[in-house]
Amino acid sequence: MRKLKNEELDRLDVDGFKQAKKTPLVIVLDNIRSLNNIGSVFRTADAFLIEKIYLCGITATPPHKDIRKTALGATESVEWEYSKSTLLLVEKLKLDSYTVLAIEQAENAQMLHKFKVESSKKYALIFGNEVKGVDQNVVHGCNGVLEIPQFGTKHSLNISVSVGVVVWDFWSKLNP
Repeated sequence: MRKLKNEELDRLDVDGFKQAKKTPLVIVLDNIRSLNNIGSVFRTADAFLIEKIYLCGITATPPHKDIRKTALGATESVEWEYSKSTLLLVEKLKLDSYTVLAIEQAENAQMLHKFKVESSKKYALIFGNEVKGVDQNVVHGCNGVLEIPQFGTKHSLNISVSVGVVVWDFWSKLNP
């Protein structure tokens, strides 16, 4: 087996990405501290044709060298918007017919692998701060909570890993 060269991968350019049909999914970052995590989320969003990323609260916004370092240009392809209040954004998304789901460990959370993604719906996924998770008031405002099953000794995954796991799960369920 031979590794493919970048030019053999037949990837979209930025204009092609902007015109492509998007996965009916937005990512909401609730007070993310690490600029490297933010950049990684942009790359994941680019990989799976995500509609948009919302950067909320203390979450930094492009352009920034530490975001650019891990985003590798995805800040140019993926649409993004800043919102000071995650909670107000959740209300707006719900009014815009999004099913808003916090990715968190909470009472009555539904396990990700058991969640049925409906192709007729638009989803907004909220990922929280590296230490505190999704703010409790934001969790209360969501339509539901999804939890990534974990079986080891640690209580959480890095936020950029969580985004990758959940977005892949949604994408694969929407594109069987």
